[in-house]
Amino acid sequence: MLVHILLFNAGTENEGIHTIQIGDRNTILMFQDEDDAIRYGGLLEAQDFPEAKVEAIDSEEVEQFCRQADYDWKMVEPGQLEIPPEKNVEELSWEQEEEAQITDSPPEEGTIASDELDRIRQQLEGLL
Repeated sequence: MLVHILLFNAGTENEGIHTIQIGDRNTILMFQDEDDAIRYGGLLEAQDFPEAKVEAIDSEEVEQFCRQADYDWKMVEPGQLEIPPEKNVEELSWEQEEEAQITDSPPEEGTIASDELDRIRQQLEGLL
C-alpha cells in the first residue's frame, strides 16, 4: 500500500524522516491521504519546523525501516486529524549529525547523547 511520509532535507546527506515521540519510542506517521500529510506538514511549519517534503512510499518499506531502526509506526487513516505534539525536541537529530560532521571530532568518552539524556529524563519523570 502506498503511504505518505514527511521528510526534512529531502535528497541531501542530512535527509531525515519526521517522527513523533510516544513515551520513549520514536514513531513514524504514515498518512494514507496525501492531503492529510500536507496539512500535517503545514502544522509543523507553524511550530517553526523547516519545510517538510511529502514523499509517497510503500508502507512495507517504512515498516522494514522501522524494524531496523527500532521505531514504531502509526497508520493515519484518510480524514483522521493528526496534530503535532506541543512539545518538540530541542535539537533535531539531523542537526546533531551535521554538527558532528562539521567539527569532525569524536565525542568525549563518558558523555551522553542529548537523545539519551531526554530518554532518561522522561523515564525519571514517569516515576514521579
